[in-house]
Amino acid sequence: MIASNLTIPLLSLVDTAVVGHLDHAWYLGGVALGSSVISLLFLLLGFLRMSTTGLTAQAFGAADKPAIRSGLLQGAIVALALALLLLLLHPVVWPLVQWFSAAGSDVLQQAGIYFHVRIWSAPAALLNMVLLGWFLGLHNARYPMWLLLLGQSINIVLDIVFVLGLGWNVAGVAAASVIADYSTLLVGLVLARRVWQQQKLGALSRLSLPQLSGYGRLFALNRDIFIRSLCLQLVFVFIAFRGAAFGDNIVAANAVLITFLMLVSYALDGFAYAAEAMTGKAVGAKDHNELHQLFAILAQWGLLLGIVFSLLFWLGGPALISVLTSIAVVQTTAELYLPWLIALPLLAVWSYLLDGIYIGATQGRAMRNSMLLSFGGFALCYALTQSAGNHALWLALCVFMLLRGLTLAWPLYRRTATVLFK
Repeated sequence: MIASNLTIPLLSLVDTAVVGHLDHAWYLGGVALGSSVISLLFLLLGFLRMSTTGLTAQAFGAADKPAIRSGLLQGAIVALALALLLLLLHPVVWPLVQWFSAAGSDVLQQAGIYFHVRIWSAPAALLNMVLLGWFLGLHNARYPMWLLLLGQSINIVLDIVFVLGLGWNVAGVAAASVIADYSTLLVGLVLARRVWQQQKLGALSRLSLPQLSGYGRLFALNRDIFIRSLCLQLVFVFIAFRGAAFGDNIVAANAVLITFLMLVSYALDGFAYAAEAMTGKAVGAKDHNELHQLFAILAQWGLLLGIVFSLLFWLGGPALISVLTSIAVVQTTAELYLPWLIALPLLAVWSYLLDGIYIGATQGRAMRNSMLLSFGGFALCYALTQSAGNHALWLALCVFMLLRGLTLAWPLYRRTATVLFK
């Protein structure tokens, strides 16, 4: 999962490289803006994967076949409904983006082309989230790895063919992603059918739709995870918009450093996914010993990974920065704020890993409350230190990550059984 997750930022780099060789800069700006809007919409709906993983893992631990079936079917129905809503509302969404954005007309035109093509991947992208969550809940990490690698590979190849070969420009980048999403979905459905048969979940032709009463827990969990995801995205959106007020060099330097932080998060997702599946299984089976062993393992890995990433940025930070930008003033500016990036892995690793535990235990309310407290801490820290300029943004981000870890860890330390086994 770590290896396959790292292909996600690789795709972004390929998109940038391919479009960056076109005649005009507005193509690159259009892809950046359009993909940011799509990513925000899809990330806010990431609860589809998280809730499916947690509920399925608990059903798997309890050997509850009907609940395993419902984990997939209910998630798929909700995903299709949300995808339909996105397709119906997308003509309204884009004018709002244009109204909020300060980008030039050429960039907005290209971004609109990307958005209006890419949005049609919504049904496949959201269903893929559900399939990924279902496989992980059943402790099957191979199929998600295959699907992620397949999707990213198809996307990269079609990027080159459509943009450099056929000259479709921005529309080609968006079309490559749409085709990759639907190709991944087709393979994912074939793999889901195989798992369905292996788990002996019954004949697909005889299944009826899940009862409406079974959606209550799913909607409550999805609501809480949505609020959590919204607060998380607002923090990074605020950093991007507020950093832009400090000048082009600072916003570029922040983007470079945030990219490295995102790479850390993608790598840690491999451990978080394992924590989700193992926690859900332990909670479903009511196995306290397995859960405590998982905590010990994650604590050891968290400390090790935090140290490794911090050392990487400390010893190789300037070299890594030079890989992403050759502009001397941006390099110098990024190096000025590099100490914050060096500290962040040790502060942030715990929140990523503990998120996996709470998702596996389907404790959406605890995750929501933790995020709201952390978001409040971020806002208060920045309000008190904003005279420090861009340093205040990075300090607030460090406080935010530290609070996330503390507010998730403290309840587990005090009363594990009460928090998770209910």
